[in-house]
Amino acid sequence: MKTTLLNPEDYTRSPWKNGGGVFTDIADAHRADAPRKDWDSLLWRFASTPIVAPGPFSHMPGIDRLQMVVEGRGLVLKSPDEREPFTTVRFTGELEIVTALEAGPVEVVNLMARRGAAEIGLVALKQPGDHRHLAAGTHLVYAPRGECRIRLDDEDFVVPRTGTLKLELDGSSQLSLVAGPAVLGSILLLV
Repeated sequence: MKTTLLNPEDYTRSPWKNGGGVFTDIADAHRADAPRKDWDSLLWRFASTPIVAPGPFSHMPGIDRLQMVVEGRGLVLKSPDEREPFTTVRFTGELEIVTALEAGPVEVVNLMARRGAAEIGLVALKQPGDHRHLAAGTHLVYAPRGECRIRLDDEDFVVPRTGTLKLELDGSSQLSLVAGPAVLGSILLLV
């Protein structure tokens, strides 16, 4: 097991594929043989982004996407629907989506992966005692609203506001929320 605390001041920023906004890039992986890191070499990506105005989502052929509102409410994806915070929405990068905002700007987290390269999951841990069984793979514990504390097996970790604890597990583990909330992204590489 390897644990790494990713600090918000080290995150990078990059434009949305359609240029309509800016991602805060938290963690990603690209093909090792790729000459450069770009959308074509992407295996998976975990990012946050504000959505401040209605508009179209980027067209991302071959990418599976999970998204969750972590601040604000009322984001409507025509279709699927994402009005309530801490609810995961799954869609493909080929799906034509236009957003509407019912109650002002929102902040979302995105976990995306190249189809066939990884299986991904995104869940909210809202209440102390919420727990998840983690399989071998990469898991990201993101603290969207304030410091969160988790217990991984018998070890405690503190994640600062908008920080991320990256867990690279060789075997299975048990994760429990001590204080939160937290967003858990899971990536199981298939290639």
